[in-house]
Amino acid sequence: MIAKIGKGNNMYGAILYNQQKVDKENGAVLLLNKIPDTVDGRYSVVYFNKCFEPYLSANIKTEKTVRHISLNPDPSDKVSDEQFAEMAQEYMERMGYSNQPYIVFKHTDIDRTHIHIVSTCVGIDGKKIPDDYDHPRSMAICRDLEQRYNMKKATEQEQKQANKVFKPVNHKNGDIKSQIASVVRHLPKYYNFSTMGSYNALLSLFNITAEEVKGERNGQTVNGLVYVALDENGNKVSNPFKASLFGKDAGVAQLQKYFEQSKAKMKTTPVRSVLKNTVELAIHTTNNEREFKKQLSEQGINTVVRRNNDGRIYGMTFIDHQSRSVWNGSQLDRNLSANVFNDWWNNGSKPGLKIQNSPISEENEIESLPTKDLFEFLINEHSSNSDLGLFSLLPNTEGEDYEEEQFAKQMKKKKKGRRM
Repeated sequence: MIAKIGKGNNMYGAILYNQQKVDKENGAVLLLNKIPDTVDGRYSVVYFNKCFEPYLSANIKTEKTVRHISLNPDPSDKVSDEQFAEMAQEYMERMGYSNQPYIVFKHTDIDRTHIHIVSTCVGIDGKKIPDDYDHPRSMAICRDLEQRYNMKKATEQEQKQANKVFKPVNHKNGDIKSQIASVVRHLPKYYNFSTMGSYNALLSLFNITAEEVKGERNGQTVNGLVYVALDENGNKVSNPFKASLFGKDAGVAQLQKYFEQSKAKMKTTPVRSVLKNTVELAIHTTNNEREFKKQLSEQGINTVVRRNNDGRIYGMTFIDHQSRSVWNGSQLDRNLSANVFNDWWNNGSKPGLKIQNSPISEENEIESLPTKDLFEFLINEHSSNSDLGLFSLLPNTEGEDYEEEQFAKQMKKKKKGRRM
């Protein structure tokens, strides 16, 4: 089972991403923790967002208040809803979130049924839940859950690959040829990539670029490859080195074979669907290129953007270091192509934020969770900690909720449009 831990500050976007799956009948709410039920058992984005409001308002100084976790069993694993709920509860308890509000969503829109957990790392006292070493702890919990529920292990190959560490080329240290060799001779043994573009995207992380060179020999066209060192800004800082200097695995012919082998592996790997969901979530919960890249990098994913001289984005590559695989955006999904990101970052047209009709009517929605009832619920839940000073920590809870107000306005516009 693969776990991904996302850290951000957009609770509304994280909930919207998951609730849209439910509204489209590609998902379901499996479990609520420290969140009151509705009368009719149906939920909406605004409702859930309101439930987290007291915790977020209590925040003292935590910058990234939202936790969005996905637990992804292997596609061959058969996991029931009850087992998913049990795993989520144990996972959150061992991660230190048993007393936090959280929602467990099941997603069924891809071949790999999995769950997403939305929560906050801010306690009702405004303090941050400790998250030191959360990734190693998460991996240990996943290994225990795999064994208990007889699921396929996800880390056998990852553990084999984890021992190899590649260092970026530093042209100031000299002996550039040896530095390049230490990367290109071994990179195909540890990463999967299926095109020259994705290979170069991976090489760019190590301050290297590969260029194809075409010529003639005895009247026949010959393709070759040279490698060049780059500085931290991507500028060439060395003479080209022939691929033959680094062995046959670094040459065009062998790389073409490797591309085909990688394509076959990447067609069947469950990593694709996990990475696709992670990238889609980052779109929902960030506002610009810098935030988008930062959120993914914190989950071990590098984003390489290729632009032409006019600044147009023509290539998007995602490098997942946990699975050691390199993906073009369009490989993950046609809605993650370079054109989509060009429209967002260059033209201001953000993808994938379509508000779905809520299963609870607009008129009842704002009253579905009165502030007074929420306070009573929280007080009951935290009755053993009566000295928390709940009301003193929530100075703005009686005011307007901006996101709720905007959501309501959009719903009104849609209704007016249907009447015309």
